[in-house]
Amino acid sequence: MASPDDVKRVTGYTIGGVSPVGHLEKVKIYLDSTLDRFEDIYAAAGHPNCVFKISFNDLHKITDSEIEDIVE
Repeated sequence: MASPDDVKRVTGYTIGGVSPVGHLEKVKIYLDSTLDRFEDIYAAAGHPNCVFKISFNDLHKITDSEIEDIVE
């Protein structure tokens, strides 16, 4: 697990507001396959109090993520 300092250094974002896009360094993004059941999902937008609405497919496209079964 990354420390808060490592998260800030690699992504440029503070814990609680890490956006899935716009990182300072290239990171691998994993997208939970169960999220595709929702018409819209909400992702952090770079600040703990900011989110943006996006479809599962669009989030997958803009993040070039790997879709995985993450939840148990």
